[in-house]
Amino acid sequence: MKNFQLQAKILAQTKIKNSYWRCTLRAAPIARLARPGQFVNIKISAGLTPLLRRPFSIHGISGDKLTLLYEVVGQGTQILAQKKAGESLDIIGPLGNGFELKSARPALIVAGGMGAAPLLFLATKVKTLVLVGAKTKEQLLCVQEFKKSGCRVKISTDDGSAGFKGRVSELLKHNLAGYNTIYACGPKPMLKAVAEVAKKYKLPAQLSLEEHMACGIGACLGCVVKTKDGLRRVCKEGPVFLAEDLIW
Repeated sequence: MKNFQLQAKILAQTKIKNSYWRCTLRAAPIARLARPGQFVNIKISAGLTPLLRRPFSIHGISGDKLTLLYEVVGQGTQILAQKKAGESLDIIGPLGNGFELKSARPALIVAGGMGAAPLLFLATKVKTLVLVGAKTKEQLLCVQEFKKSGCRVKISTDDGSAGFKGRVSELLKHNLAGYNTIYACGPKPMLKAVAEVAKKYKLPAQLSLEEHMACGIGACLGCVVKTKDGLRRVCKEGPVFLAEDLIW
């Protein structure tokens, strides 16, 4: 698939809560081609620090605008959060293989923590039930945004501070009736649990993996995962894989 490298102007940079930020860029060529589940690779600064680009899931598309959702966790995201509207970022995208939309098959979406980042874009296309999970109420992301996209939402928290008390994979077991496929993104233990649920109930599931990437274009082999067909690169063959193909 074709991708572009361009200077994308920052249109808005908003702290949504705690250490979570939303950044909106003008990137018309990328926005035009992007599919849910794909990502962009961003050069955070003009200098050598940080040296490598950083991958960010495409959170949303509106016309020529592209939105990212990210958490400040390290040097790269700390620098990104300091960028202001009017500045530009060197970005490459759209990259990776996204979700395959199966409109004829009722699907549900499972978002764990920062796994909400690529799933909001998907939700605007699928408009279904979204299960949003987090450790605590304060860490829940995009609940209102999923609702505004036309989806129904159920939430879970590990500590019971909001919604269902328990892991979102447990909430999933109680909401399978009427759905024939699962889309999910989140921490690896959550995705493994979702894969086990999908296998038990014989449902196809597409999982977006969260792996550390270096080059982001498949050259360095730094983000490989085990599959039934051998090692596969998350940045190139993924980040979305069929649950049945993954070896945990």
